[in-house]
Amino acid sequence: MECNIAKNRSSCKCTYEGCSKMGKCCECIRSHWSNKELPACLFPPEIEKTYDRSLATFINYWKDKV
Repeated sequence: MECNIAKNRSSCKCTYEGCSKMGKCCECIRSHWSNKELPACLFPPEIEKTYDRSLATFINYWKDKV
């Protein structure tokens, strides 16, 4: 399987300028998970803008929405 970086970048929700992993989803997930975080694509825009990608923030946001 080949990574389609250009296609991934077009739908990437990360707003962190200068991210070297933008469009490289497997690298992004691996990097965030190693820090017990989740990538931007799993957060709504208002939370993503805070750059708080912690599991606690993810759970707190989504716990009442599902």
